[in-house]
Amino acid sequence: MTITITLNNDSIYSLDISPALAVIEPLLQEGNVSSYEQQLRLEINYERVANDPRELSEIPEVRLWFVRLDTKYPWLPFLLDWKAGELARYAAMLVPHQFSSKEGIQYNPEALEIFLMHKIFILSDWLHQKNIPSPSRLKSLAQILGYELDDAFFEMIQKTNS
Repeated sequence: MTITITLNNDSIYSLDISPALAVIEPLLQEGNVSSYEQQLRLEINYERVANDPRELSEIPEVRLWFVRLDTKYPWLPFLLDWKAGELARYAAMLVPHQFSSKEGIQYNPEALEIFLMHKIFILSDWLHQKNIPSPSRLKSLAQILGYELDDAFFEMIQKTNS
């Protein structure tokens, strides 16, 4: 089952995250958030002039909306549909990058590493609170963003969660 949050210019320009709240809050109140793992997609209906060559992640207003959303739900990558590219797009909204016609998106390596570690720590704590096993999930998240994390790293995190 795919769950979709639809954004438009009005919500983006006013930094209105209510379209996301309307979808995510009922999932949280239901109590079994793990059943919605990797099912969320964001449909961005952002109108712009026809000759605007920028990707959505290069538009400051769109990026700022995502920064606001990430502040409210820093664990949101758990719900994003990774297979549909939602995690990579979410990262592009929050991590400085450039586009290359030959190599695609090129994240700033240091910024991506900080973003990844931030998300690993947040998700580790959040998943622990929800009693959801996390190491394999977090390893997969890291792999999607191009990182291999050692089991010892996750063991260290789990010790601090206990």
